[in-house]
Amino acid sequence: MTNVAFIALACGLIIGLGAIGACIGIGVMGGKYIEASARQPELMNTLQTKMFLLAGLIDAAFLIGVGIAMMFAFAAPAFGG
Repeated sequence: MTNVAFIALACGLIIGLGAIGACIGIGVMGGKYIEASARQPELMNTLQTKMFLLAGLIDAAFLIGVGIAMMFAFAAPAFGG
């Protein structure tokens, strides 16, 4: 396999595993939010604010991984130039 093939494989793994982790994290967090708001409905607004803040941070971590993968994919040394 060539260097370009290894770079493509690495980029796929970075993006794929990052997406799986972000989806699982947001899913678990959403489930816990529903449980907490069912137990204490008076805290729903406070918990909702914190949940959306954390969802943005989880998504930002995934997008940073996508940016790093794109940096690897389009780097000039990988293509000999």
